[in-house]
Amino acid sequence: DLSFNNFSGDLPNSFSSLSNLSTLYLQSNQLTGSVNVLVDLPLGNLNLANNSFSGWIPRELNSIPNLIFSGNSFANGPAPPPPPYTSPPPSRSRNNHSHTGPYINTPGGSNGQYSNSDRNKGLAVGPIIGISLGSVFVVLFVMVGLIFCIRRCTKNKHEKESSARASVGNSSMGTDKVSINTEVREQRIRNVATIADMKPLPAETLVGEREHGTNGSAQKVKSPITATSYTVASLQTATNSFSQECLVGEGSLGRVYRAEFSTGKILAVKKMDSAALSLQEEDNFLEAVSNMSRLRHPNIITLVGYCAEHGQRLLVYDYIETGTLHDLLHFADDSSNILSWNARVKVALGSARALEYLHEVCLPSVVHRNFKSANILVDEELNPHLSDCGLAALAPNTERQVSSQMVGSFGYSAPEFAMSGIYTVKSDVYSFGVVMLELLTGRKPLDSSRVRSEQSLVRWATPQLHDIDALAKMVDPTLKGIYPAKSLSRFADVIALCVQVHFFTDPHEKIYYSYSLL
Repeated sequence: DLSFNNFSGDLPNSFSSLSNLSTLYLQSNQLTGSVNVLVDLPLGNLNLANNSFSGWIPRELNSIPNLIFSGNSFANGPAPPPPPYTSPPPSRSRNNHSHTGPYINTPGGSNGQYSNSDRNKGLAVGPIIGISLGSVFVVLFVMVGLIFCIRRCTKNKHEKESSARASVGNSSMGTDKVSINTEVREQRIRNVATIADMKPLPAETLVGEREHGTNGSAQKVKSPITATSYTVASLQTATNSFSQECLVGEGSLGRVYRAEFSTGKILAVKKMDSAALSLQEEDNFLEAVSNMSRLRHPNIITLVGYCAEHGQRLLVYDYIETGTLHDLLHFADDSSNILSWNARVKVALGSARALEYLHEVCLPSVVHRNFKSANILVDEELNPHLSDCGLAALAPNTERQVSSQMVGSFGYSAPEFAMSGIYTVKSDVYSFGVVMLELLTGRKPLDSSRVRSEQSLVRWATPQLHDIDALAKMVDPTLKGIYPAKSLSRFADVIALCVQVHFFTDPHEKIYYSYSLL
């Protein structure tokens, strides 16, 4: 990462020897000349924005998946084709035969080639490698954040093309079978794992397979339930008849209790509020359980069991003792429980992977609809685990019906939900940005105890995300200034991608704007 360093001059020919370079950030410098020296590199990410490059963009670079070149003096239109080959005059020696197109680097050329004296104008390879290694952690996080936000934006285009997936019912898990497109699933997981330096999930842990009808669409098929069926009596015993002493929290659609079984195993039991479920949702409870039990991701709380007898609706999950991200950020009682900057980045990255799985791997996409810090459990190793995944299928039919639990989620709700009452994957991304703001500032999304101009975290923080001085003042004071400045800036950029995305209407415009920030 060589961005924002005020480097000047032409790119040195020594760049062409970096045969293993896959990511290169050169934005916001004063570099000039052509970029032909980069054509043979195996780049997957290239950012040239806000320099003084000129000439045409080599056609080889157009195949780079993530190419950003705005803010330069590149010529408009396609590059001119190579000149036709003509036989050399008989008097010329064989060694002087040449066939030079516009992208071949030859000394003294006019298309950005360099003479020997030009080589000293650029950058040395040693500092380049040193700076790049020092920025690896920041680049990894931003790349995952960018891929996450960009996929959310382009997902909307696909939703509009399919009426089944554009409907409110199918925007969440609904009663459709959560299916996994095997080929796309494995490739996407490997891509994210490569960028984030994580091992991909084993294919066998993703147990779902898509079932097709005659027209290739997924059929609505009754799915086997892989979760364990519990009796009401066994859950009553494990929770001491759902006593107040065992109550650990109250989430969407019900309360959560700590359950200790005779075997010594400890689980979490969510007792569904039957008053919040219409008859139709109760009839679909088992189908929703089947779908939720098939969600398999290391950053998603696993549904291990359920109970559906005597009119009761209960869900049994893995239990995490440490608590929620909301409690760690806002109710830490001593310095040992304060999250470090690296821990906060780790939580944000794991949460992004969870949403990536729900939105991109699951078919149809699973919209969480209640993404907030209180629904992110953090284990002893500070790994995040997203809860309540798939519960949107059991939410009331009326989109504008507001439960008492949702009142606490208003600070996370995207503006489009306030206008239309409809949640989409974009809404989840917005909520993810709000959680990142919590991690950055240590503040609650809504805080009536603050002055009026600072009560809404998003409204107060968003205008300051690209002001270096203001950004430093926004950081959670419990961090005591211990954080990398560049990592902080990248973190703020990803937040802006999430919470400002609703300002645009064209998904492609969002993508280009996102790139220009970096």
